Amino acid sequence: MSNRTNIESNEPPNPLKGENAWVITDGKAGMLVQAKGIVEALEMNPVFKQVNPEGIWRYLSPWGPVNPKEKFGQPGTQFAPPWPKLVIATGRSAIPYVRSVRRLVGVKTYTVILQDPKTGPSSADLIWVPAHDLRRGPNVTTTLTAPHSFTPSRLKDLRTNLPEDIASLPQPRIAVILGGKNSVYKFTEKDDLRFENSLASLKDLGVSFMITPSRRSHKRIIKSADRATSGAPRLLWDGTGENPYPSFLAAADALIVTADSVNMCGEACATGKPVYIFTPSGGSPKFKRFHDGLAAYGATRPMPEKFETLISWNYKPLNSSDTIANEIISRYSAQQAKLNTQTSHNS
Repeated sequence: MSNRTNIESNEPPNPLKGENAWVITDGKAGMLVQAKGIVEALEMNPVFKQVNPEGIWRYLSPWGPVNPKEKFGQPGTQFAPPWPKLVIATGRSAIPYVRSVRRLVGVKTYTVILQDPKTGPSSADLIWVPAHDLRRGPNVTTTLTAPHSFTPSRLKDLRTNLPEDIASLPQPRIAVILGGKNSVYKFTEKDDLRFENSLASLKDLGVSFMITPSRRSHKRIIKSADRATSGAPRLLWDGTGENPYPSFLAAADALIVTADSVNMCGEACATGKPVYIFTPSGGSPKFKRFHDGLAAYGATRPMPEKFETLISWNYKPLNSSDTIANEIISRYSAQQAKLNTQTSHNS
């Protein structure tokens, strides 16, 4: 069954469906999530290519070339024919490789870069950046949130097949998605206490909690979430076994997400359910544009100092993967039509 549930029936067929797509990254989970979401929306077969340039070649990325010792394009190497119909690259280490594909293969392979490559618009056929990024241009497309794999159909399937321990939690169920310190947000002790007090105030409203930390979650905020929800019906993932995060998203009647992760905030907004954002100390103009955009869209509101009531609101779920996939299909089809016209004129 297609994941692309919001594609209108009168749209042209997808010429990339069933074809191979190379996904070039340095293996970081956040990058893989974004690229994988688009490939799934395109209904293509992903072929993952992890790159790890060393020494001077890592230092020169994204501006420099691929290390000649990798013998790019030669048989028997990681990057060799048959060339795919599509290449998606993200992360500074991946940029030299997608640029090499474009130079070597030309229009036979459509190239896409996720996030600003810092190397100019000619690095790929299409560049996607989030709307809070300032890069714009004829071959630049933007969306409010980052691409991911939480399509409406996937969330529906997850909702239909909830594990018993989640399904048995009383409603309303609150998913608490914890990030942590990064170069922008500091999460001071006062921040964590403010978060704990706000979260604790929900207990009096008769909710249950589904809590999951991320790799960056510091111990203090996890303990804050633990203390705040102690005594209430809850599930708190301790890091063992499979992360129940996808099922938490699907089962939630409302969500609380820390402001530090663009991916996690965007995935929460794929649910169409109320999303409360907890903002710790710090921030940046770029993150402010991102969160202002989500609030203006109607998806998010600030997490209050104290919950007096649990407010409900609705909005159209944000599904950027389909939006970006549609843009790729449209531009790829136009490029191929132009190429076919030129070929027929020359024959």
